Amino acid sequence: MISKDMKVSQLLKEYEEAGPLLAQAGLACVGCAAAEGETIEEAALEHGLDPVLLVRKLNLHLLHQIG
Repeated sequence: MISKDMKVSQLLKEYEEAGPLLAQAGLACVGCAAAEGETIEEAALEHGLDPVLLVRKLNLHLLHQIG
């Protein structure tokens, strides 16, 4: 499961399919140097997004793909 405390870089390493989802939400994290040290929560807040909602969407998408 993805949490808001997970580093963006960790998310992208573990779940490659999260990249396009982040881009759709307005986060260009795939090429961003800040992704190495930023958490999902920090990145979301910096871009004016609700981190809890973003994490829910990511988890729902990933669960849908697994199931």
